[in-house]
Amino acid sequence: MGIPDAWKAWLDREGPAAWLLAAPALFGLLAFVALPFLLALALSFTSLRMGSPLPVEWEGLEQYARILSDPGFLHALRNNGVFAAVVVPLQTGLALGLALLLDRPLRGMVVFRTLFFLPVVFPMSLVAVVWILIYAPGPDGLMNAALATVTFGAWQPVDFLHDPRWALPALMLLSIWQGVGFQMVILLAALQGVPQTLHEAARLDGAGPVRRFWHVSLPQLRNPLIFVALVTAILAFRLFDQVQIMTRGGPLDATTTVMYEAVTAVFERQQVAQGAAMTVVFFLLVLGVTLVQRTLVREEREIE
Repeated sequence: MGIPDAWKAWLDREGPAAWLLAAPALFGLLAFVALPFLLALALSFTSLRMGSPLPVEWEGLEQYARILSDPGFLHALRNNGVFAAVVVPLQTGLALGLALLLDRPLRGMVVFRTLFFLPVVFPMSLVAVVWILIYAPGPDGLMNAALATVTFGAWQPVDFLHDPRWALPALMLLSIWQGVGFQMVILLAALQGVPQTLHEAARLDGAGPVRRFWHVSLPQLRNPLIFVALVTAILAFRLFDQVQIMTRGGPLDATTTVMYEAVTAVFERQQVAQGAAMTVVFFLLVLGVTLVQRTLVREEREIE
């Protein structure tokens, strides 16, 4: 099928201006995404090590075989999977709940929206340092003291960041608190975009608030929810700052992640090729998540 005449006319009229406006973004994608990935892909097939006197040799898929049989890397993949499996649904559900609470024409609601969104604008390095103080061990630590108060003294103090059982859940709680405001804003905007005529029609049919949410609001939020879950999943696999600042992958590799393993391989063990292979695997994981999201959105459009 050829290009319709209307599209041809638009391309002839607006094409040069459109390409000119898109040029900075395309250049950024090429310079900071495509070229680095191609370089990492090329390096992953070699034996490159920083500071090594040995010549660089072509190793093919040897680096991939090495990391996929490495217990440390597989443990990092599992940690990323557990982190994403817990954070994505909890953060998305909490963001939806907050959006529903804040989607009300009440006085002072703008202040509450700002307070919930405020953690998003803080850099993760600052947030991590603050939460290190919150997770301070002993009965005087803020988190331990709060839990002891809530449980009427039944809670025993825990060293959250140095206990293998609590380190990863502690990072999950921090990440949910820091990122939920971003998802909340997206879902709140989507809620406010739901046509009021649908709510009015459902109200005339006798539907209460719960039924209107399930049968009116939630179907309209399908694509925004998929987008929010996708972004949260990508950020979950990119987990690095909290680990680097708060736990250094410990204790006993309880919080090590793919990104942390890649950075450690390059800058501590000087294994550039191995770190490049890890980043390629990470890219393929994120690409897989993105393709799933696109498939879900495409199915939604076909249904419509």
